[in-house]
Amino acid sequence: MSNVVLVIQLILALVLIAIVLLQRSEGGGLGIGGGGGVMTGRQAATALGKATWVLAVAFLSVSLALTIITAREQAGDSVIERVGDSLPGTADSADPLAGEELLPPILPDAPAAPPKAE
Repeated sequence: MSNVVLVIQLILALVLIAIVLLQRSEGGGLGIGGGGGVMTGRQAATALGKATWVLAVAFLSVSLALTIITAREQAGDSVIERVGDSLPGTADSADPLAGEELLPPILPDAPAAPPKAE
């Protein structure tokens, strides 16, 4: 289920980026210039502006839903439960630091050769 919601969120993000890029620039960055500023009055609501708001609300809603779905899927799981009994050191070996297990294999009296190229 979370994969479907994740694909929907990806599609919404791409469409939202495209809608924002299609809008007409109103001047310099951060609303500087262009004759109309943030404090001058209400800006005319265009179709692209309304679509941007709708897509932004949909994107935030899907993000929230994805967070809730993922939290419910992961509920009760812990890292230790997922790893299970395959933890290192749980084997019935005495002391892993003692003994010849950490030493490289002993080769016959041949000189060391570099590995062969494949």
